[in-house]
Amino acid sequence: MEVFVYGTLTDPDRAETVLEEFSFEGAATLVGLRRVRGRYPTLAPPTADDESSVEGRVLATPDVAALDAYEGVASGLYVRTTVPATDGRGSVYVGDPDLLGTPADWPGEGPFADRVEQYVERTPVSVRRDG
Repeated sequence: MEVFVYGTLTDPDRAETVLEEFSFEGAATLVGLRRVRGRYPTLAPPTADDESSVEGRVLATPDVAALDAYEGVASGLYVRTTVPATDGRGSVYVGDPDLLGTPADWPGEGPFADRVEQYVERTPVSVRRDG
């Protein structure tokens, strides 16, 4: 699986503590969302005053279970969603701002994961490889 990473997993030393097998596939930009800083970084729809892109890297690994565990998917801390990418589709993890204590609003109603999926389906969010 290829995943766009924008926080701690951009650091090879951190990725090595989480994953047995991985490689970085290069720099990338996530277009259509903004980074929200807090105790843990997350993503959110852009506001009028924000950049609507996030710099990061593409990480490739077969160990999806280890990534999900690291990101707290089972507890709802982060959700993994699929977005279009320059060369197909990729994944990105989005943290629940309520659980992370970060200032971010996701439109729509229902559970956080559903609102993220709805937003990504309706808005041009994608991963662009740089260089």
